[in-house]
Amino acid sequence: VQLQASGGGLVQAGGSLRLSCASSALTFSNWAMGWFRQAPGKEHEFVGSIERRGSGTNYADSVKGRFTISRDNAKNALYLQMNNLKPEDTAVYYCAATRGSYRYTRKNEYGYWGQGTQVTVSS
Repeated sequence: VQLQASGGGLVQAGGSLRLSCASSALTFSNWAMGWFRQAPGKEHEFVGSIERRGSGTNYADSVKGRFTISRDNAKNALYLQMNNLKPEDTAVYYCAATRGSYRYTRKNEYGYWGQGTQVTVSS
């Protein structure tokens, strides 16, 4: 099973980016989905997650109010809208899928991962 994240890039502080995650093999509606990030030299950090049908979301305090997760199950797609980006948001961002609750926040609670996409925020 493969998940592919895309949409990363270089942006100035205060700017916005929209990440996408897609899979040709995974039926998204069967999975709660999450976004994680990993900065150089650091562990994976939970960013946010969304319930299977999109009826609930959960965010890390560090991104609450700035990031929004959404999904389109008909397109097997997951999104992360990132606004008011800060240099500390610089990281590789990963999408992940879990059979469990969308409230899961730990890396080992997500069974499927995709390749990441680099987000760099300059000051």
